[in-house]
Amino acid sequence: MDGDVLALRGISKTFGAVAALTDVDLDVAPGEVVAVVGDNGAGKSTLVKILAGVHPPDAGTITFGSGRVVISGPADAHRLGIATVFQDLALCENLDVVGNLFLGREPRGLRLDEVAMEVRSWELLGRLSANIPSVRVPVAALSGGQRQTVAIARSLLADPRVVLLDEPTAALGVAQTAEVLNLIRRLRDRGLGVIMVSHNMADVKAVADRVAVLRLGRNNGVFAAGEVTQEDIIAAITGAADNAAPGRTASASGPAEPPSGRTASARAGTESPPGRTASARDDREPRRAEEGSRP
Repeated sequence: MDGDVLALRGISKTFGAVAALTDVDLDVAPGEVVAVVGDNGAGKSTLVKILAGVHPPDAGTITFGSGRVVISGPADAHRLGIATVFQDLALCENLDVVGNLFLGREPRGLRLDEVAMEVRSWELLGRLSANIPSVRVPVAALSGGQRQTVAIARSLLADPRVVLLDEPTAALGVAQTAEVLNLIRRLRDRGLGVIMVSHNMADVKAVADRVAVLRLGRNNGVFAAGEVTQEDIIAAITGAADNAAPGRTASASGPAEPPSGRTASARAGTESPPGRTASARDDREPRRAEEGSRP
């Protein structure tokens, strides 16, 4: 697509004899939410880790902005402007919000500039309209939705152009899920490209512009979220559309024809055993009657 901030072509990745991804394509435009969906083992996490610089691809090209790039490590992803929020969030519960936002990225100097970090923290949270009571509260005291907010805010610290969210609403309640979905909308409204990995079709339909389906490590369809039903997406995920049985005729669905050499009477249990005939059974009847009349 023209104007894409990120484009993947023919991405493949194997782990030993296991092909995690094979010839996968993906496009993300600025101000667009692309949901990546698929069953367990479809390759979603591998795709995220390739973009995050955790795993280098074995084949394929990555275009970011106007040119091809090589992402050989997390530092390359950060330098390009690709931020990743993994499912486990990677937050330190004993640190406050400021400590988590700037962990490993503290302003350099003779001593920590606590005031500057706190001001910057409020600025990041304000951009997301986040509902955080204080940036000095320990993360352990925050709800699941608030922790997700802190993780997303931390990803914005380096002003990325693409944000990857791995299962952002997993294990969240209804209210917390709604809060996170609003954050995703705000990221889109700010012109960022968002890749959201999810199993929740309701969340996908709520915020995604396009839905990319992976099945067994391959592309299995890209759909406009507003024009596709959940049933169609699930069919692409499970392969139901690919494995549909060919159409049957009325005769095919009717009773089966009897095997060759047998008649309807044979199915009714009147078939004679091999080597015996009905007359043989008739010959035995008088003999049994005669034996019964003997003293």
